[in-house]
Amino acid sequence: MARKAIRTERLIAVLGIVVLVLGALAVWLTTRGSGPDFVQEPPAKRVLRQAREQLGPGAEVQLIEPGRGRVVCGYIAAGRRGRAVGFISRPNRMLLSQDPLNGEFRAMISADCPDFPEPPTNQPVVSRP
Repeated sequence: MARKAIRTERLIAVLGIVVLVLGALAVWLTTRGSGPDFVQEPPAKRVLRQAREQLGPGAEVQLIEPGRGRVVCGYIAAGRRGRAVGFISRPNRMLLSQDPLNGEFRAMISADCPDFPEPPTNQPVVSRP
C-alpha cells in the first residue's frame, strides 16, 4: 500500500487555523469579565476589610463618601472610642491621613474626593458673657 503524504501547504493551513481559533478563544476568555474571577467587592465591604487589615479587627467605618471611579473616602476608627482617621480607598490600597505620606494623601483627596468633609475640631466651645 502506498502511504499518503501530507502536503506541507495543507499542514501549514490547518495549523494556522488552529492558532487563530486558540487566539480568539484566549481573547474572549480574558475580555468577557463576567466570570467569578472578575467579581468586584462592594466599596463598604472593601473599606471594612482594608480598615481591619490596617487598624485591627475592632476597626469600624464611620463615614463613606463616593469619589471618582472606584475610589471612596471617609473616616474610620480603631474601635468604638477610637479617634477618627481620614482614609482614601482604592481597590488595591488604602491610604490613611495619619500615614507618613500626608502630602500624597492630601493630593489624592483633592483629586479624587473634592467634597471630602474636614473632621470636627473637638475643641470645646467657650461662650463669653
